[in-house]
Amino acid sequence: MKTSSIELNPNKLVQYLNKPAEEFTKEDIIKFVKENGVKMLTFRYVGGDGRLKALAFVIRDEEHLDNLLSAGERVDGSSLFTYIEADSSDLYVLPKYRTAFVNPFEEIPTLDILCSYFDKDGTPLASSSETVMKKAAQVLTEKTGYELQAMGELEYYIIANKDEVNMGFPAVDQRGYHESNPFTKFDQLRKEAMMYISEAGGKIKYGHSEVGNFTDDKYYYEQNEIEFETDTLENSVDRLLIAKWMLRMLADQYGVIVSFAPKITVGKAGSGLHVHMKLLKDGKSVMVENGNVSDTAKRAIAGLLDIASGITAFGNRIPTSYLRLVPHQEAPTNICWGDRNRSALVRVPLGWFSEGSSKMIAIANPTYDDEFKSHSYKSTFEFRAADPSADLYLLLAAFAVGIRHGFEMDNALEVAKNLYISVNIFKDEHKDRLAQLEHLPASCYESAQALKKLKDIFMEYDVFTEGMINDTVKYLEGLDDNQLSERLYGKNEEIRKLVDSYIHVG
Repeated sequence: MKTSSIELNPNKLVQYLNKPAEEFTKEDIIKFVKENGVKMLTFRYVGGDGRLKALAFVIRDEEHLDNLLSAGERVDGSSLFTYIEADSSDLYVLPKYRTAFVNPFEEIPTLDILCSYFDKDGTPLASSSETVMKKAAQVLTEKTGYELQAMGELEYYIIANKDEVNMGFPAVDQRGYHESNPFTKFDQLRKEAMMYISEAGGKIKYGHSEVGNFTDDKYYYEQNEIEFETDTLENSVDRLLIAKWMLRMLADQYGVIVSFAPKITVGKAGSGLHVHMKLLKDGKSVMVENGNVSDTAKRAIAGLLDIASGITAFGNRIPTSYLRLVPHQEAPTNICWGDRNRSALVRVPLGWFSEGSSKMIAIANPTYDDEFKSHSYKSTFEFRAADPSADLYLLLAAFAVGIRHGFEMDNALEVAKNLYISVNIFKDEHKDRLAQLEHLPASCYESAQALKKLKDIFMEYDVFTEGMINDTVKYLEGLDDNQLSERLYGKNEEIRKLVDSYIHVG
């Protein structure tokens, strides 16, 4: 890593150790602890509810620290996951050195580190979501030669007591997109979160206020978003987990609530988890070809669309997910793709494709005298249906499966051509085109049925196990939400109770 990169890197361990996080060793962690007065160590690992758990240690001496960093610790898996039985519940948690960060919320100097699960034989826990995702990524690369990178757009609402918010500069209802102070009220909370996440190793692209904002008789609601840069699948999920935890910690300090729920109330913008992806070959993007979306990208998109209804089983896991996925909103309901088209399930955003895009900077800045460079490496395709109720590891595993499937489809390019849209399909003049497209599931129950039909694709190459598919189906069917939207239509009090029961999802 260049010296200039170290100087500007917000991660305190990267700065102090003068190396990228991927190169951290056990000796590096011990050195940082000894020379920076760290008194405690916290192991963190994701539970079955999608939230980070914590196991705290007082560091007694160097031998104690060395043992923790070498052998990990035991935890009770049956208390963390519903599918692990009490009579064989012990699991190991082993720290991942590259994830170590200084906890910004502790008065006692504390180092936190994410962990992976291992079974009694010392092998990665087969039923762990993280293990499945790693296998999916590995198989994709082995079968196609491509590496998949991804990043998420983390949307959330801040909910505050209306009487405690200065409403002198009110934002326009549902017009909060990229609004700034003083018309936003929790800009500072978001910026603090961005700094803490960055110091913990998160590669943030940007943060901003989002569309949703409104008030009711008691509360002020403000939607925000923090978007990340593309990274390895494992890094992407790890950083999203840390980000959600940090946002909740900050909200608690501010005396407000942060919610990642996909729907807060009917008629207002929901919170999604849009995921951008790109494929690399030998470290270089293969998303653009001759100034257009490459055939490689089209095959990947075709594969995702072909199993999209099954992907919702991992990306939209609570009943209120499907209160967000309704027509005429920016949340998609139909299986299709398009350029810059927010009514599509998969969108290819504006992507610095053209030759002229590299010269824009000189038009904006007549003093610009550097050579023009291609920025097409930024190009991605975006899956827009998922929301923060997702099992993040399994969602990205499902994406890797879908993309691999696209390269194994004989008719992938034909599918991509047939499912391409260039119009807003929700406008009346395009209803014929809309009628040609398949719908995403409209409930967790329908999502479970879709997964059952597609399970052979997910289980191919032993990526997803049959037990995991069956457990997912059982969980989704158990939510009893078939035709829920129809059952709840006009019943605002019942909708409110349902939304409240999932307010702290994930």
